[in-house]
Amino acid sequence: MSKKSNRSNRKPAPKPTNPSKRRPAPKKTFPIWGWILLGIVLVVAVGAAIFVQVNKPAATGLAANISIEQAAELRDEGAFILDVREPDEWVNFHIPGSTLIPLGELPDRLSEVPTGQKIVVVCNSGNRSKPGRDILLDAGFSEVTSMNGGVSGWKTQGLPIVTGE
Repeated sequence: MSKKSNRSNRKPAPKPTNPSKRRPAPKKTFPIWGWILLGIVLVVAVGAAIFVQVNKPAATGLAANISIEQAAELRDEGAFILDVREPDEWVNFHIPGSTLIPLGELPDRLSEVPTGQKIVVVCNSGNRSKPGRDILLDAGFSEVTSMNGGVSGWKTQGLPIVTGE
């Protein structure tokens, strides 16, 4: 009887494994440093794209934004200077030979802006001239730029100004 009890307490022998029925190997995961590197690459790529977009020239070779010195040169070469400030700002002082069309009126007064001529859009500090430039570009004007620093910067640099109408 002792043999019988020994046999019943034994565990069955393991079945031989079939190589074709093995458990699949665990999937490899992407390491954390890989995700970090990918994130850095994406941030750099987006930053570069934004930088290129902001600093790209306008449709015709004029830079989207120019310095006061460059605007003065263009003015001396015959560019149309469009001042998009309000009339009370204009009366205080403005660039000689410039034309006043307030920014809010510009979409309705596009016929007053010459075609086939370089256009420099100016305002007091440079903030309103950019939307003015964009209105003209969207309307089909091709040689348009915005002056950084505005008419206040122009005056500070000692460039000519006039007062009154």
